[in-house]
Amino acid sequence: MKTMDTPDLAGALAALRDRVAGLRLGLATAGADAARAAQGELVGQVDDYLLPRLRRIDAPLLAVVGGSTGAGKSTLVNSLVGAVVSRAGWLRPTTRGPVLVCHPADVDWFRDDRVLPELSRATGDPSQGGAGTLHLVPHAGVPEGLALIDAPDIDSVVAENRALATQLLAAADLWIFCTTAARYADAVPWDLLHTAQQRSTAPAVVLDRVPSEGVAEISRHLASMLDENGLGRAALFAVPETPLQGENALLPAASVRPLRDWLGRLAADADARAEVIRTTLDGALASLRQRVSAVAREVDDQLATAALLRDEADTAYADAALEVDDGVRSGSVLRGEVLARWQEFVGTGELSRSLEERIGRLRDRVTAFLLNREPPTAPVGQALESSVETLVRAAADGAAERTVDAWRVRAAGRALLGDRPRALAHASDDFRPALEREIRAWQGRVLQLVAEEGRERRTAARLASFGTNGAGLALMLAVFAQTGGLSGVELLVAGGTTAASQKVLEAVFGDSAVRALAATARSDLLESVENLLAQERNRFAAIVDGAAPERDAALSLRAALEGFEQARRANRGSTRPGGRPLDVGVAR
Repeated sequence: MKTMDTPDLAGALAALRDRVAGLRLGLATAGADAARAAQGELVGQVDDYLLPRLRRIDAPLLAVVGGSTGAGKSTLVNSLVGAVVSRAGWLRPTTRGPVLVCHPADVDWFRDDRVLPELSRATGDPSQGGAGTLHLVPHAGVPEGLALIDAPDIDSVVAENRALATQLLAAADLWIFCTTAARYADAVPWDLLHTAQQRSTAPAVVLDRVPSEGVAEISRHLASMLDENGLGRAALFAVPETPLQGENALLPAASVRPLRDWLGRLAADADARAEVIRTTLDGALASLRQRVSAVAREVDDQLATAALLRDEADTAYADAALEVDDGVRSGSVLRGEVLARWQEFVGTGELSRSLEERIGRLRDRVTAFLLNREPPTAPVGQALESSVETLVRAAADGAAERTVDAWRVRAAGRALLGDRPRALAHASDDFRPALEREIRAWQGRVLQLVAEEGRERRTAARLASFGTNGAGLALMLAVFAQTGGLSGVELLVAGGTTAASQKVLEAVFGDSAVRALAATARSDLLESVENLLAQERNRFAAIVDGAAPERDAALSLRAALEGFEQARRANRGSTRPGGRPLDVGVAR
């Protein structure tokens, strides 16, 4: 019996299942398709078979009859039962749901969603309903302790049928492959038989429609192929080519007696039945390490690819922030319209000549000029705002275009871009209004900075004579004309006519204060721009995040696998063939 400190195997398996199911593997890496298929198959087998079987080891043995199109699966099932329980037909492909036949005493095992929970249940005519319905047919011709499922064709031209056939085979304790003398060497059955070998699933092979004169020779050849492929333990049954009998079109009883007797012995012998169940269960549990590890390696690849894509976007937008910084420091923002409006504001001509004649009276002349004329500051502020917006928008557009170009080089990037390159290759529609709001807000903060500095330094009178708006504009222009190598603050715009504002600021606040104010205002502006660019970059990051695994996905997956492996080793005596009675606890 399971002791208090024995790990809960079903709980550990459920935790591992949830980790695998929750993985995002949406990047177009080389192994993505295979990993997604493995992910779906693994989760499906845990839900359909492993957890149900762990929780009820004493449930009837579930044998799935599968095979290629026209191999005679339904006829075989009907002949084993001795009645028409699964409708056979000539039309291909069939689209009806699978049929589960069991003894009436066992039907309660399958009414709920304990096994194959994704399939709805139905009784009545099995020819009705789609592939998503499991038809339950109780019949006394099936011995207690055994259930047979007639599965869709494994090579059906209908993808839904193929997927369901694979799902059913993964949910089986015993696989009964039905093939014909003409098709036993086809690739598809052997692919599934190799899967059975890898998972230690107990297999049986039925060779149908064998010419009477070739039964021995063809059977020996198939047995040799099975042995060469590591499937020598598979039970092999040959059904000779013979006319179907009676109105139900069944195989002669003698033709299916060896298979019926073999299944009957399994059903009647609890130890033999448990041996088959445990062989399949233990093999499927053991296979999870390799299968989950393969998925984990794909998670690593996806995370590495996601990091590269994010880095390319990060680099493009970091360069954009540097472009804005360079533009701010170089004074390029102040050319053209900004300079013209500032010159109108301060009265360039006469004022400049006066400054050249008497620099000592600079403060008085500028102050008097501004005090008497009270020119409006709005045109200068608007021109400055427009110039800054132009600089930042160009940087944002360039970053978006560089990111799209970099992503196009990679298969994963191209897949993420899809039909969106045009929309992503420039700044978003929300960027311009957000930028306008932020520049206006920054201008407001500069004016507030000037006002607060005036109060703190007891320069209210001098600031009042110059005007907060005028001082604020002068400070803004100082922000855009500083270069990193200068120790002082110089306002040198093309033409050199606005050096006056620098002297006015120094007269009001002092030289060191002006340098500090300009540095603070510039830092504030660049921080705001970086935040706006980060939001633009996040467009690309969100696309990656929506497709890639979570950043700790590989670590969490491997931790869940290790927890499952510890529980499996601790409970190995109860799951391996010939082990003690299974007691693994109850999971969710």
